[in-house]
Amino acid sequence: MPAEQRADIRAFFDETTFTVTYLVRDPATGAAAIIDPVLDYDPKSGKVTTASADRLLAAVEETGAKVEWILETHAHADHLSADAYLKAKTGAKTGIGADIGKVQKVFGQLFGQIAPSDGREFDALFADGDKIPLGQSHFEVLATPGHTPACIAYRIGDAVFVGDTLFMPDYGTARTDFPGGDARTLYRSIKRLLSFPPETRLFMCHDYKAPGRDTYAWETSVAEERARNIHIHDGVSEDDYVAMRETRDAALAAPVLLLPAVQVNIRAGQLPQAEANGQRYLKIPLRIPPEANL
Repeated sequence: MPAEQRADIRAFFDETTFTVTYLVRDPATGAAAIIDPVLDYDPKSGKVTTASADRLLAAVEETGAKVEWILETHAHADHLSADAYLKAKTGAKTGIGADIGKVQKVFGQLFGQIAPSDGREFDALFADGDKIPLGQSHFEVLATPGHTPACIAYRIGDAVFVGDTLFMPDYGTARTDFPGGDARTLYRSIKRLLSFPPETRLFMCHDYKAPGRDTYAWETSVAEERARNIHIHDGVSEDDYVAMRETRDAALAAPVLLLPAVQVNIRAGQLPQAEANGQRYLKIPLRIPPEANL
């Protein structure tokens, strides 16, 4: 896509979960995609609302965008996905990486087989190298496993939506201690992203304001990441990265919304069906050590 025909990219930051959702529009036709949308969820009360998704829909209406795709970079562990809600509102198709079945299998077993392990809840499963049409342009799918086995990134023109691989240079890279995650695999996925031209724009899925930075940020470049990323700048070897990442991951707490989020997100944002009393429930598996004798 020539510079004058760059995709129109709008970012929507959810400070509660530190997540960035993107509305990407082809300026020639108005065809659009939503990437990594958030469904608002309060873990203290169990209340589910759609304020974040409704802000997206307001922008869609304002710009005259025609939403054709709702795209996920992976099954998130830090927020619930608004895929199902936005699909109902727009008629768009949902899509995720072809290896989502691996994630569904692991977490489906944990939560009592809440989903098949073939990704059928999504309208499209994308493999590395697939092209996703968007008006007069298209996304290229890039497999980026490591954080999870099903992670993908989306490239359109000079922009790449990197999901949970990289953060801003002063914050580093994503964790790899979830089921199927692997630090060595993530290193290679990131190096693939950083092999694109230096001016390539990289759009993050999260930002947490690194120490010393007072504002949130989510756009950087290949050149900036290669020069300044605190975990994986040029010169950091694969073995050194793996040692750093595994040591760091061992000290990290689980994300606050891990258990609620995953059981919704592996089902394309569909909430559990109501039970006989009319109430819907999320499951919280208990981890009880044998010595507790409970």
